[in-house]
Amino acid sequence: MNLMTTTKLTALAVALSLTTLNASAGTLDDVKARGELNCIINTGLIGFAAPDANGRWDGFDVAHCRALAAAVLGDPDKVKFVNATPKTRFTLLNSGEGDVLFRNTTETMSRDADLKLSFLPVTYYDGAGFLVTKALGVKSAKELDGASICIETGTTTELNMSDYFRKNRISYDPVPIETNAEARTNYLANRCDAYITDASGLAATRATFDNPKAHLILPEIISKEPLAGAVRHGDDTWFDAAKWVVNALIVAEELGVTKKNVKKLARKAGDNPSINRLLGTEGDFGAMIGLDKQWAVRAIAAGGNYGEIFDRFLGPKTTIGLERGVNAQWSDGGILYAAPIR
Repeated sequence: MNLMTTTKLTALAVALSLTTLNASAGTLDDVKARGELNCIINTGLIGFAAPDANGRWDGFDVAHCRALAAAVLGDPDKVKFVNATPKTRFTLLNSGEGDVLFRNTTETMSRDADLKLSFLPVTYYDGAGFLVTKALGVKSAKELDGASICIETGTTTELNMSDYFRKNRISYDPVPIETNAEARTNYLANRCDAYITDASGLAATRATFDNPKAHLILPEIISKEPLAGAVRHGDDTWFDAAKWVVNALIVAEELGVTKKNVKKLARKAGDNPSINRLLGTEGDFGAMIGLDKQWAVRAIAAGGNYGEIFDRFLGPKTTIGLERGVNAQWSDGGILYAAPIR
């Protein structure tokens, strides 16, 4: 081996070491130093991310942002919300303008492998559907031949709709829009016969109408849409922290740990070792993800466990009125299932 080859190999080793160092440090330290979590959310979708009467952002996705902020920074309000359209959400994340994305986003292979996103555990299992006025007189998506359809650009729904209509030999006229608000406006102004997006988004949009009962979500669900948060590739420490905060909220519901009882249960170890590990009274699992022993306690105390968050923002007693369905715990007939903390 000559000197030039040795020099090249040494330079390569240094470059790889620097890459590894940058990947292992990064976002968690940045968030702690900044004292604020930059969380990318929707531009406005009731139930998931929308400002309340006082201008405070709240919703299912927002609650996950606040839980992560509480776990990492000790305060669920130490969040800067970065609003994004379907087109801008990934650019904002990969450019570093956001630390994490919680914006009703579907995990796909291309988004993972090509866009370089690392997806967190699924928080909502969904599928694309169609919203129409009852006055249109259709009962099935297969009756939409020749219809004009509002669709958000930059979404998985575009391809899913194309596939569905081609497979069923149905023609359609796409009406491209960029935000849910724009879709709502166009749909109510009869500029499109139907609106297609995730079924949960359709229910959320319909809930804002003056007469929701005049509108129908058609029975066909034409795709799989596992909605999940995401972070950038190459930052495993931050990925682990964000991933296990989501898991902790799901595990907490399974174990009966709630916003109301979490601090009491965390005062001393009890008879259930799973609860002890979750709440830091047994073992030191927080150290594995760069946090302290109370990380999960703070995350749960911020807004409750997964079930409490779902019920408050999306559940049957809300204007959106969604049943848990497949999003029920695995032990209750659903497919919601978090890896154990052990």
